[in-house]
Amino acid sequence: MSQQSIPVPLAGPQGTAELPDVARAEKQWHPWRWALSIFVTLLVLRFFILIATNQNLQWPIVANYLFNPVVLRGLGMTLWLTFLAMAVGFVLGTALALFRMSTIAPLSYFALGFTWLFRSVPTLVLLIFLYNISILVPTVEIGIPFGPVLWSERTNDLVTPFVAATIGLGFHKAAYMSEIIRAGLLSVDDGQKQAATSLGMSSATMLRRVILPQAMRVIIPPTGSEIISTLKLTSLVSVISMADLLYTVETIYARTFQTIPLLVVACLWYLILTSILQIGQRYIEKYFGRGYRSRAGTSDHSAAQE
Repeated sequence: MSQQSIPVPLAGPQGTAELPDVARAEKQWHPWRWALSIFVTLLVLRFFILIATNQNLQWPIVANYLFNPVVLRGLGMTLWLTFLAMAVGFVLGTALALFRMSTIAPLSYFALGFTWLFRSVPTLVLLIFLYNISILVPTVEIGIPFGPVLWSERTNDLVTPFVAATIGLGFHKAAYMSEIIRAGLLSVDDGQKQAATSLGMSSATMLRRVILPQAMRVIIPPTGSEIISTLKLTSLVSVISMADLLYTVETIYARTFQTIPLLVVACLWYLILTSILQIGQRYIEKYFGRGYRSRAGTSDHSAAQE
């Protein structure tokens, strides 16, 4: 039985030209993707047409009240409450995160208890409780233990709706920010801390110059989400007669009976503010993650070359 020789392609350009182009990838047809895309596009288009043509929304009234001075004052109060709540939340949350990571047991347990309490109680319940705290504590007194009272004031005069809103929202955010900041601090490699210690840095200097700058890459994204969440949570203060954006439009439509147009005004302002915050969050994330992305890109490129 004779063996037949199998022709082998030539190694030159003529040989390679006869080989199939295995490196060329052909785009596959996915009809269900196109169908889903068309369906979603039509659904969104139908929604916007419904919003634009629905006469019950009364767009002229919406335009009339959108920049109304009373509404803008409520908007300013909403922004002010958001800033104060996040300032209290970030400062107190940082302290709680450090307490939680401390080797001193009372501090660690205090931070754990604070986080557990204010993450468990709903924000609305907390605001109402603080607003009515005078029922539990009628007066606030400062004095010498077992001695004379040096200062006394009615709780109702101290805990105004603004104070109750600031404390309630601030403590609520502090409980969440403490876990976010703690996660960011734990994400820093121990080698960075050891290197800072070997250079003779104190704990405060190491935290400020080494740990926090690297932890911000992990802290910033959830913090941006918390800011947006706080902006929307401020609408809860309307139940304690705090003149925020929602309370302002409520007082207007209670007088004019134009409920839907005024609620649309509030929704538009919330949409505008959250959009601005999301854009700002994106640029801040790029700023704090620029070095990490460069190193990650270099590593991926080196791995691809190998």
